[in-house]
Amino acid sequence: MIKLKLDNVNKQLGGARILRDVSLEIAAGEFVVFVGPSGCGKSTLLRLIAGLDSICGGDLLIDGRRVNDVEPRERGVGMVFQSYALYPHMSVYDNISFGLKLAKTEKTSLRERVLKTAQILQLDKLLQRKPKELSGGQRQRVAMGRAMAREPDILLFDEPLSNLDASLRVQMRNEIARLHDRLGSTMIYVTHDQVEAMTLADKIVVLNGGRVEQVGSPRELYERPTSRFVAGFLGSPRMNFLTARLHAPAETSLVDTPVLGMTSLPFDSSHLAAEAPLSLGIRPEHVSLKAAQGTAGVVVTGVEYLGSETYVHLETGQDDPLICRCEVNAGWRVGDRVELQLDIDNLHLFDAEGTALRRHPKAIETLPDGVSLRSARASAL
Repeated sequence: MIKLKLDNVNKQLGGARILRDVSLEIAAGEFVVFVGPSGCGKSTLLRLIAGLDSICGGDLLIDGRRVNDVEPRERGVGMVFQSYALYPHMSVYDNISFGLKLAKTEKTSLRERVLKTAQILQLDKLLQRKPKELSGGQRQRVAMGRAMAREPDILLFDEPLSNLDASLRVQMRNEIARLHDRLGSTMIYVTHDQVEAMTLADKIVVLNGGRVEQVGSPRELYERPTSRFVAGFLGSPRMNFLTARLHAPAETSLVDTPVLGMTSLPFDSSHLAAEAPLSLGIRPEHVSLKAAQGTAGVVVTGVEYLGSETYVHLETGQDDPLICRCEVNAGWRVGDRVELQLDIDNLHLFDAEGTALRRHPKAIETLPDGVSLRSARASAL
């Protein structure tokens, strides 16, 4: 069942277009995360759904009902803001019940809703405390409770964890995930933090410049990005990109890169012209290293020890260093010369516009000299 539908929604402020023809369907009970860089329009889109801003074009439907001109309180939507916005002179109980009192909810029903909400959020023993007596995580839960107590059909979160420290963010992220499991309600969550997006979402909507760049599950977006933007935005460290040039357009592309040399890759470039510029993408975990002989290979320029893993930075002649994720005991040091091995099954190829080339499923992957690349790994340099 489609709970919410956006059909070519546009938003303009002055002469600037904030959102451009956004179309999206969200199913009942789904946890959807809007993610993207600052200024991409994700919070504006959330405010349009909540009814806090007006839509300039297109339609917004909730349960099949067009709600473009419907007041926020009549949409069945609750919103949790980035700021707690709690009333400091009120108790937890009064903060949670505030919206219900404004709606003139009957007292018995009001009390039942507040107590039920407090129990779900583990605030039932804190109902008489004031906000100044609570931790940051507890305050955020009170803000969530205020929205939940109205029993909305859709819960909206606008970067609710951005004011918390790192350890508390992890704790609250887990609590929000458990809350969704318990309630089974439709939730839409805005963040610029890709870790929050990857760990919370059933479906991620990546926004860029007011447009929807890609929609899919966290795994789909990470493993099969449709654009260089999505490939570079999701993942930490981000995907490595190597400049390349198309030598021979075909269903199997003959590509020349400074690192791999002339290589046949299983991507369909038949729609492109010869000598077209390309970008070859590969994530740090899909690069492995071995010691180079003599002056061959590339130079290690940095080593980052993170306890459970090590990131090795390599100088390849590109604008940015290439990063490889290695085991802690790999033992690489700055100044070492290494050869790269790239996981062919996890390579990505993008055209000059940043669009991913389609992988050809039956392509025969060979180097010009006949060395097979079908083994999942190919030596470079």
